[in-house]
Amino acid sequence: MPALIPTRAGWCCLGLALALAPSCYQDPLLPIVGYENNDQACEDGLDNDGDLLVDCSDPDCLVESTLCGEIVPEFPSGGFENDPMLCHDFVDNDDDGQFDCGDPACRDIPETCCVRENTDATCSDGLDNEQNGFADCEDFGCRNGVFVTVCQEGTDTTCADDKDNDSDGDTDCDDSDCGAIPACAGQTGPETSLEACSDGTDNDANGFTDCMDFSCSMSADQAVLMYCASVPSEDTLDACSNGDDDDGNGFVDCLDFSCSMSTDPAILEHCASIPMENSLDACSNGDDDDGNGFVDCLDFSCAMSLNQGIIDYCSEILEITPEACSDGIDNDDNSFADCADYSCSASLDPDVQQVCQESIGASAQAVDAKCTDSIDNDGDGFVDCADWDCSHNPLVTKCPTPKVCE
Repeated sequence: MPALIPTRAGWCCLGLALALAPSCYQDPLLPIVGYENNDQACEDGLDNDGDLLVDCSDPDCLVESTLCGEIVPEFPSGGFENDPMLCHDFVDNDDDGQFDCGDPACRDIPETCCVRENTDATCSDGLDNEQNGFADCEDFGCRNGVFVTVCQEGTDTTCADDKDNDSDGDTDCDDSDCGAIPACAGQTGPETSLEACSDGTDNDANGFTDCMDFSCSMSADQAVLMYCASVPSEDTLDACSNGDDDDGNGFVDCLDFSCSMSTDPAILEHCASIPMENSLDACSNGDDDDGNGFVDCLDFSCAMSLNQGIIDYCSEILEITPEACSDGIDNDDNSFADCADYSCSASLDPDVQQVCQESIGASAQAVDAKCTDSIDNDGDGFVDCADWDCSHNPLVTKCPTPKVCE
């Protein structure tokens, strides 16, 4: 009987080992590159499958290894899940059914590194960096990224990249946001000729395209008037009551000025009979009175009202003040609290901006000063360059690399 020799994997025939040594199986010292789906690969500190997610940060490990699932303590803490340590301890600390980066409370804090698709680089690499099913500008983190510019359709670059960066269904020069870009505008000038009134371009850059522009719709040129008359319009009783956006301007029926400001008494009577959301009662009754999908102060007709009573009421319940954007409460019940709410993070109010961003300033000198003053200016628990927005703000020159979460 041939002699057997021990190997790390077991026993191997000595004769075979001498003749075909490479065929004797040897356990690899490290996990096989290309897979991150077992305990060994999910605790080695390596990105084995090259998806930029390491060990338990990789969904493959969460699903397929025994190391990355939730740890259920004997006695729930009932505490908070709101800092980098608590958001990576495998425990549902706030007992809401979600743990670590699966908890919205963790994803709302950029310093936890739970959201990885929120920079120009990660939002334009063609990859679903977080493996949440949404890549680049289709990802909420990109569309609402504070410093993300590649998801805006309105720059020379984004208007020529063959992408629908703002996810509105229109790409590059077909998007009205690109109308002022020279490459899309073509020949600019008066919008008065038949060619200019039918080219889909806002030639005079006044915000109105073709027959939406009075210079076309009220032209003295009969050919232009005939063309505009052939374009679908929303100015008859049928068109103003069929539930369709007949003229394709984004406003349906009586929400379209061509209906609500019509000179036809029948149309005005119809629009007057439709419940509106523009009184204090209608803006505070908890109902979607005008049936547009937005209730009370979440409806522009309330939130943008000029009625002082409505303004005062909405100011109390909306998330638009420094106090409301820093109280830890979802004041407007839209499932986003404080700076995770777009009404806070995208506010034009400097006082609200300061609540949500450490690196506020109009110049590199100003933001550098904010990010090197040893003060937690936005009160989020992270100071200067340890704050995600100081680390990633392109105006900041004083923060070292690698950046936070890199």
